[in-house]
Amino acid sequence: MHLKSIRALIRKRFNIPKERPIRRTILSFSLAERTLFYFFVTIFVISGATLLWKVSEAYLVRVPIQGGSLTEGVVGNPRFINPVLALSEADKNLTALVYSGLVRLTPEGEVLNDLASAVEVSENKLVYTVTLSESARFHDGEPVTADDVVFTIGKIADPLIKSPRRGNWEGVTVAKVDDMTVTFTLRRAYTPFIYNLTTGILPRHIWKNVTADEFSFSQFNTLPVGSGIYKVERVERNEGGIPDYYELTPFNSVSEESPFIETLIFRFYPSESLLIEAYNNGSVESIGGISPENIALLDEKSAQVIHSPLPRVFAVFFNQSQSKVLLDKSVRQALNLTAPRTEIVNDVLDGYGVAIDSPLPVTAYSIISQRSATASSTEERIQEARELLAKSGWKINEETGVLEKKSGSDTITLSFSISTGDAEELKNVALALAQTWEKLGAKIEVLTFETGELNQSVIRPRHFDALLFGEVVGREADLYPFWHSSQRNDPGLNIALYANSRADRFLEEARSVSDREVAKESYLAFDGELRKDLPAIFLYSPSFLYVVPEKVKNVTLGSLSVSQDRFLSIRDWYIETDKVWKLFLD
Repeated sequence: MHLKSIRALIRKRFNIPKERPIRRTILSFSLAERTLFYFFVTIFVISGATLLWKVSEAYLVRVPIQGGSLTEGVVGNPRFINPVLALSEADKNLTALVYSGLVRLTPEGEVLNDLASAVEVSENKLVYTVTLSESARFHDGEPVTADDVVFTIGKIADPLIKSPRRGNWEGVTVAKVDDMTVTFTLRRAYTPFIYNLTTGILPRHIWKNVTADEFSFSQFNTLPVGSGIYKVERVERNEGGIPDYYELTPFNSVSEESPFIETLIFRFYPSESLLIEAYNNGSVESIGGISPENIALLDEKSAQVIHSPLPRVFAVFFNQSQSKVLLDKSVRQALNLTAPRTEIVNDVLDGYGVAIDSPLPVTAYSIISQRSATASSTEERIQEARELLAKSGWKINEETGVLEKKSGSDTITLSFSISTGDAEELKNVALALAQTWEKLGAKIEVLTFETGELNQSVIRPRHFDALLFGEVVGREADLYPFWHSSQRNDPGLNIALYANSRADRFLEEARSVSDREVAKESYLAFDGELRKDLPAIFLYSPSFLYVVPEKVKNVTLGSLSVSQDRFLSIRDWYIETDKVWKLFLD
């Protein structure tokens, strides 16, 4: 269209049909009639506009959009943001976001492809063939290939690297088929192996020239390059050169779906008390894994406390080879009967936990038997336990108030020690047990140890009468490492030194079958054997506590295996929203 034509169109006068008769009619109105006319016209216009607005609102929906920031506080400074070396909570939190595995988990426990486009399992369940996605990229733009996968697993298996994940990969052979295909071959069928494939993958092109001796000192442990949904945008260090601030931004690798939260900031503190102080003064907005007793110390603000049971089992494990009194099954039965599980959950954990009497946590197979309701109160259970001990020959010593029993020419006293860590929660649980069992007529000594000393001087040499300790069963709920007789000696985790051939068989069956219902039946049978032998008293599964601001929506924890699993649903978290017409939604 020429310029002259445009000008002519602009200058052209458009006439509304019947405009002149309408204008003459309005001009003929009296002042009152004209006022009334314009009043109704105004009402009509406002009503029409309101109707249009309501129709529009009816077809508009609020949807999340990318934007907003969240600042999270964590205890401890990161040293190894590396899936091969990650040790601390700080390490694992950042590793879970910066790195991605061949598969990933949803909060509901579903296994989805991540870097992999396909995972095939052989009929005998011994060979896993993984095909990588063509679009998988590291944060520096380089493609993820089979070489990266083989390299990562090789580093985990290297004894010189001393990876904490090494045990998960023992007996597994990894091989490159082609640039985009890799196989994992197992010595024997192990259904939970699929969870191993969530391990983050290192970029070989960055790490290939780093020797085993240099591996833990590489700058890429604190300046990581992964393929996860977030990448490191900025790092700040304290005066000692230790990172104490990380800023993460979204990264699109395999999926076109980018996380909604535009900026994730992590700040790190040396203790939980300083973390709480930082939360109260507004330096951080969210904190995870806070102790139940410290919830009351948080200032009330616009926040939500979300909690979910962890797959951890806290129990008192008996060392019957060291304590003669615990060899008596009636003693173990009486202690089990009077264990104040509910009181511990309510008073020590402030309700953030679940009482259990099974080796499996509440998140696995739903195996939690209900204790007999015939003796519901503490006093009734104590009385029942006293009668049980009396039948077995235990009598109270009137001078000491402690139960005793004749054993040949000797007299055995119902006395033993409980060893545990020096964490406040564990000390309080041990004291609650001691106070209850002393009402029964037992003499209990509580011994607390620093974590390193507990592991080296108590657990590894099995130097204890009774041990109050927590086992991380994990999402796969594999009890073999904790209860099979082959695991009795260090570094095995069968700390109760339990040996039962029937129980061994049930454990072997449970970890080799792919049918979850069949595995459940095997665990039920194992649970029955354990109840008869009572090598331990199971107490509770704790909850993970996550304090997050109200502005963050759609936070679902689901069933956690470890604390960093709170980020499994982070793709769906959002802060900012917008309104769009329904017809434009996918």
